[in-house]
Amino acid sequence: MRHAKTGVLRAACLALGFLLTTLTAWAQAPQGAPIRIGFGMALTGAFAANAKMALLGMQMWAEDINAKGGLLGRPVKLIYYDDESNPSLVPGIYAKLLDIDKVDFVVSGYATNMTTPAIPLMMQRHMVFLGLAALDANQAFNYSNYFAMAPFGPHPKAAFSEGFFDIVNAEKAKLGLKTIALASLDVEGTRNAMDGAKENLKSTGLKVVYDRTYPPSTVDFSPIIRSIQAANPDVVFFASYPVDTTGIVHSLHELGMNAKIVGGCLIGLQATSTKMQLGPEMNGLLTYEYWLPVPSLLGPGVPEFLKRYRERAPAAGVDPLGYYLGPWGYADLQVLGDAIEGSKSLDQQKVADYIRSHTFKTLIGDITFGKKGEWRTQRVFWTQFQNVVGHDMDQFVGAKTEVILSPSQYKSGNFIAPYSSIKH
Repeated sequence: MRHAKTGVLRAACLALGFLLTTLTAWAQAPQGAPIRIGFGMALTGAFAANAKMALLGMQMWAEDINAKGGLLGRPVKLIYYDDESNPSLVPGIYAKLLDIDKVDFVVSGYATNMTTPAIPLMMQRHMVFLGLAALDANQAFNYSNYFAMAPFGPHPKAAFSEGFFDIVNAEKAKLGLKTIALASLDVEGTRNAMDGAKENLKSTGLKVVYDRTYPPSTVDFSPIIRSIQAANPDVVFFASYPVDTTGIVHSLHELGMNAKIVGGCLIGLQATSTKMQLGPEMNGLLTYEYWLPVPSLLGPGVPEFLKRYRERAPAAGVDPLGYYLGPWGYADLQVLGDAIEGSKSLDQQKVADYIRSHTFKTLIGDITFGKKGEWRTQRVFWTQFQNVVGHDMDQFVGAKTEVILSPSQYKSGNFIAPYSSIKH
């Protein structure tokens, strides 16, 4: 009889424990209509390899925030459409998100060209708008509720390439640098990058011996590389998008380049698939990065995020490492989510005012916004590919073959030159 009573008591305790756990979980679970966050994202086209990294990061944030109880006690739902890497589709996508889907908030897709076309509509509707990896997208609008999720600081155009020219100035006397060649894709994002490069170029005193743009339809880059080679510059700076970046690097490898420093805003070299494709052809090139997994940047939660990202990447069909934009996609929505929670409101102006007046602790570090919605301080990394051998992925894990040269506080190795003497 005593054993029977003990069994009943134990069962009752277990049932009570289960009930309490269930009630606690129910109390913490988000309830009610979801808070909908809408955006366009390049799932196809030239920007897709980079954009899909950001999308997975955003999806991981939404899962995490819902597991913690959502925003303002409500679940979060992401609604997004493929912008096909085509700027002309962007206004229609955002009109649909606002008028048909009735989303509560919007953020941009990836890149300048996908961000700028949406800003006029945001201004008309007085929406908060975060621009992901967009270079000075707000320059023509000066929209007060725009915020840049890009590390360019108060002078975006110049900040993008500042590190490149810091390296040029540091090496100028030793390498005898006197001349430079400039080549850029003729679209808004790369034009902005080249405008900034020309501002920074003034500090070097280098003479420009070649300065050309090329159209988006360009598929053969050998005439460009031959023309640059004929000008015999000491330094070569490119501003390019993913498809043409690959063509440029192939042509440099096939035709050679006698310059001492070669690189630039080579968009595309940040994707692991592109690094694996090009392999040793990248050796010696200088380019930018927004984030790399070096010890100084592995803050709280970052190793866990990277581990989860790598586990999910194969099924999602995205960049297997995700360094370039995976953490940025997560941080993008961290800022918006923290502002919604902090302001305790879905009112666009209240959320915008909160973003403008607070510092945000994110996966990529602390972020404070300043004029035109840009970061108060810039943090663009400039790196050099070194000792890339073959095409396997392991050599790119942990940025072993990509040395940070600038900013100095994040430096992880030493610059090697001249470019013409490096085995590519």
